[in-house]
Amino acid sequence: MEKQLHLNLLASRPPVAGGFQSGSNKMKMGPGRKRDFTPLPWSHYFETMEDVEVETENGKDIFRIYCSGSRGPVLFLLHGGGHSALSWAVFTAVIYNRINCRVVAMDLRAHGDTKVKNPEDLSADTMAKDVGKVVEALYGENPPPIMIIGHSMGGAIAVHTASANHVPSLLGLCVIDVVEGTAMDALNSMQNFLRSRPKTFKSLENAIEWSVKSGQIRNLESARVSMGGQVKKCEESTSNPSVTNSISEGIIEEEEDEEAEAESNKKRMKEDAQEVKKESIFTWRVELSKTEKYWEGWFRGLSALFLSCSVPKLLLLAGVDRLDKDLTIGQMQGKFQMQVLPQCGHAVHEDAPEKVADALATFMVRHKFTEFKEGFLC
Repeated sequence: MEKQLHLNLLASRPPVAGGFQSGSNKMKMGPGRKRDFTPLPWSHYFETMEDVEVETENGKDIFRIYCSGSRGPVLFLLHGGGHSALSWAVFTAVIYNRINCRVVAMDLRAHGDTKVKNPEDLSADTMAKDVGKVVEALYGENPPPIMIIGHSMGGAIAVHTASANHVPSLLGLCVIDVVEGTAMDALNSMQNFLRSRPKTFKSLENAIEWSVKSGQIRNLESARVSMGGQVKKCEESTSNPSVTNSISEGIIEEEEDEEAEAESNKKRMKEDAQEVKKESIFTWRVELSKTEKYWEGWFRGLSALFLSCSVPKLLLLAGVDRLDKDLTIGQMQGKFQMQVLPQCGHAVHEDAPEKVADALATFMVRHKFTEFKEGFLC
């Protein structure tokens, strides 16, 4: 139970038995068969990428956004701690084919390719204001109808944004796998969890491989596009033997591996060791351990804030065990709609983008926020 509680800040959870999911299909590995861990570009999933400038007291902050669509309500997507807007890539491609909508996925401050003057300030209040400022910069005084959707830390920021009325044209609110009680319980052990991760990777492919084999992301396609937003090249020399050790220790081999594949892995690791000096090493973009002083502010009082938001609300969870007392009572009183998506890790929208898209599309059409696209069979 304790290990499951760690995971409301990061999208990582032990792998499901029986393989990893790619969309709705589990990937079954045969003897000697290799999976492709090469990165995928953002342009396969979003139409445009843009840097939005926001004026501040200290100068300009620049927020990276990825967009699709030109009509319909805006789905404004907020990622989890340590992740980036690219975690929404596969989901975006799916939801855009289901309903009439626009999508804007934003790199929050200190994450992804967003550049701000004060990246150390990750308070809920500051990040909620960032969302409002980006919306204003994009749409001026007459923004289109907007539905804010947030995962984990991003879900908490979505609630704070809605509660503070930073988005005046807010249509609805969707929070994915973050609940105050579970998150607060997890904070005591979060530092141990962060220390257990590899500190460096010898390549982006290696980081993608780790994310899938460790169960952080169970959908290989999503990992291939989103891990580039979690890690970055660093200047440290890769000739340091501790680098190779941390990489190797981070990979969890699958129990299904056959002897032939194991032998192939040994050969590949030997070749990798010979090549490692020629490659750049990668490290995490965000040092989450240094953000600890903000963790409690993200989550404390979140259930009451969520319930107080007057717009229609959807809560998507990876497990029913995550509900705390306030939300249980609120759900019984019909104050929000809830759906549990089993067999997903914490990164629900990455592990099962079709299921999340189906739940969100149904919710939005039911509330007459939009319509299904012509030809889409719901």
